[in-house]
Amino acid sequence: MTRSRTTPPRPVDVATVFPELAAHRRTATRLHPRPGDPGPGDSSVGGPLLWPADEPWPTCEQFHVGMVTTEGVRLRRRLLERAWGRTRRGETLQLTDEEKAELKRAEDPPTDEDDAKADPMPLMALAQLYARDVPGLTCPEGMDLLQVLWCPHEHDDHDLYLPAVHLRWRRASDVTAVLADQPEPATVEYDDYVPEPCVLHPEVITEYEYVELLPEDLQERIKEWEEATGNDYRGELSLALGWKVGGFASWSLSGPEPMVCECGRAMEPLLTIDTCEWESPYGGSWRPVEEPEHPAGEFESLANPNMPTSIVISRGYALYAFSCPASFDHPLRFTMQ
Repeated sequence: MTRSRTTPPRPVDVATVFPELAAHRRTATRLHPRPGDPGPGDSSVGGPLLWPADEPWPTCEQFHVGMVTTEGVRLRRRLLERAWGRTRRGETLQLTDEEKAELKRAEDPPTDEDDAKADPMPLMALAQLYARDVPGLTCPEGMDLLQVLWCPHEHDDHDLYLPAVHLRWRRASDVTAVLADQPEPATVEYDDYVPEPCVLHPEVITEYEYVELLPEDLQERIKEWEEATGNDYRGELSLALGWKVGGFASWSLSGPEPMVCECGRAMEPLLTIDTCEWESPYGGSWRPVEEPEHPAGEFESLANPNMPTSIVISRGYALYAFSCPASFDHPLRFTMQ
């Protein structure tokens, strides 16, 4: 990890205005993924995992027919980034004849041979988080590494119709030989499910609970205060955007839903996989102070700093993984908001 990222101070210290919020606050760690070249010894999104050479790579139990090839997704991104990188701002993208032919090949649908490789389909490495890098990441006893994989095809688990997420906890020091050629699925449902390799810049912040889960009298007073002052509790003062560990979940899509473990305990957000890092490409109160307000340089860029991982959850939402505080062995629950 290199350069830090810093969330701007909130427009208002809402806990000073409403001291009762002290009972409804929690720390979260914004991961701030940014394109880079992570290795298996790094915390990352889309990088190689610290996976033991003698441990089988997990696969999806379902058979999937892909819409695009993983290789094609990566090739298309490289071609377009190279072309935009030599296109001056305001000009039309220019592709050479060779690049046009490569782009056509990259956009070809999967073949029968590609689909055959999907049985069984290896999971895709999505992220790995070392406890040493991510404050607030609570691991099972003796473990210090969380690895996140997913099947990049839509599943109907939990009625979400999104990639199926799988977690692995491990002790990093147990891995003496790392799997060199780490498999990945030959096909994916959409190119939005292929992560760009990113390094992380973790930052601890304070969050406040989603407004509709606060006591009713406090909700009413916050609403009146917002109308009188123009402040925005939900959008600017309570819940950060972007990939996070811990904190609170937003319920802006469905409204609050009880996330209760099969053991009866209330579950807590473990990991947030988000589409955007802040509100708009170059603006918004959650944009780190280190990020330029406007793109610099003479040439265009395919990369969107607000969507560094290239992951899009449905139409631009976030996927929340909840864990049970009673036991890491209890099943996770998920929601999309």
